[in-house]
Amino acid sequence: MLSTLQPPRTLSRFPLHFPSTKKPRRHVHISKPTSSWQPITNPTLTDQSQLSTSTPQRSQILSIRHSLLSRHVTATQLADSYLTRLRLTEPLLNSFLHVSNTVLKQAQEIDDKIKNNEDVGPLAGVLVGVKDNICTADMPSTGGSRVLEGYRPPFDATAVKRVKELGGIVVGKTNLDEFGMGSTTEASAFQVTANPWDVSRVPGGSSGGSAAAVSARQCVVSLGSDTGGSVRQPASFCGVVGLKPTYGRVSRFGLMAYASSLDVIGCFGSSVADTGILLHAISGHDSRDATSSKREVPDFTSQFISPNILESKPLKELRVGLIHEALDDGVDTSVKSAIHAAASHLEELGCTLSEVSLPSFSLGLPAYYILASSESSSNLSRYDGLRYGNQAAADELNALYGDSRASGFGPEVKMRILMGTYALSAGYYDAYYNRAQQVRTLIQKSFEAALDDNDILISPAAPSAAYKIGEKIDDPLSMYAGDIMTVNVNMAGLPALVLPCGFVEGGPAGLPVGLQMIGAAFDEGKLLKVAHVFEQTLRCSSFIPPLIADGIEL
Repeated sequence: MLSTLQPPRTLSRFPLHFPSTKKPRRHVHISKPTSSWQPITNPTLTDQSQLSTSTPQRSQILSIRHSLLSRHVTATQLADSYLTRLRLTEPLLNSFLHVSNTVLKQAQEIDDKIKNNEDVGPLAGVLVGVKDNICTADMPSTGGSRVLEGYRPPFDATAVKRVKELGGIVVGKTNLDEFGMGSTTEASAFQVTANPWDVSRVPGGSSGGSAAAVSARQCVVSLGSDTGGSVRQPASFCGVVGLKPTYGRVSRFGLMAYASSLDVIGCFGSSVADTGILLHAISGHDSRDATSSKREVPDFTSQFISPNILESKPLKELRVGLIHEALDDGVDTSVKSAIHAAASHLEELGCTLSEVSLPSFSLGLPAYYILASSESSSNLSRYDGLRYGNQAAADELNALYGDSRASGFGPEVKMRILMGTYALSAGYYDAYYNRAQQVRTLIQKSFEAALDDNDILISPAAPSAAYKIGEKIDDPLSMYAGDIMTVNVNMAGLPALVLPCGFVEGGPAGLPVGLQMIGAAFDEGKLLKVAHVFEQTLRCSSFIPPLIADGIEL
């Protein structure tokens, strides 16, 4: 249960308050960050002696709740602390496209409830970033595209609505590759997001803004979307926990559709516990999403056991399969070493490790790009300048459609729409789309067989650590190849969790590497349990980026 976690550390120190009247940046375009930066420091934020490179990750959500209910700190103070850090780091990172100007007002409402001894939700005072392809009624939702610039939906996505109902405060909308199409966040129409571990590198994508924001502690947790790895790959690049739930576990209502049979809303946190708590908050059936499951949502938080009471072999008899094809040629040697070390750590915890083969593994990438592009060519047809999106001036209807899309969509989106339209065209449907669907069936059966013999499967989350901004922008095939570790999970509709497991050389303090854990459908609880034990027992497990390492207290 939640109460079995270690007592939270104090959150009583807060930074100097910036004037709250300062207007938040909205679609500010800041030049690409360079490598000439210094860590963000603030003497009121830190007591460096309290930081330890071997301290297990703690739940910030539980720490916040304890501090609020024990009256050690107010929600307003806490919100002001995060907003200050956001303003200090944002010029270097560009994580957010929009920052809410009602955060302190909402925090004050929580303080008033606590003062009056009223009940507050489990996410009370928790600042949540929301990827900008997830609709929010009270702030812009652009999908990272010019075609929706300035668009404000009249409703909240179900996931956002549930976060708010439990007391969470949406701090802002995070940057992304346009409509989720990309792996670096460089395909955003508005700005390029940088990696907090090295601001000359990409944070991953397409949920790069959400991952970078959590990594830099600009917010406590965040929501992203995952169509082919867009939560898990940036989690690996930014050294945070990212969870893609089973297809149907979380409602997609209010998520801008890219590939409807693959899209899911996922979670980011700085600890497994925080990620699991957020998942529990947003899960459950929704009548407004026909694909959402009616399965009962288990208490994911019951999986989180204090490391003080763990047995010497807490994962005894757990069967773990290391995917053979995920460590073939094309994966950096240093990443392989980190994954093998993580596998050895699981064995130390009592797991039975074996190597498994997924014969269809290499087929997933080309099949994914055919299916995702085909679905996107249909889904994005709604942005015609009439029903949705900004309208171009034109003399007749076809020109209005064409000009609105030509000026509104970026090059990556246009390319994928063209690929998808081609794959669905007469004479090519059977050769491409139909064959890709057959491959998808093979992938599903392959995973089913492997998970019959194993409780979880493991692999790298990406073939490399974060690479330089601009390094692959002119080589899209190389960028697409980086998704090979993640797309198969979406094709099978399975849950997967990525958590940091080590470092490779690069940047001012090394670059994090993520371990991907894959489970059977609707078995997120097992993934969270295994990942929590792994995280709490991992030596040298502090994944705080150097950008803020001297200016944060956990």
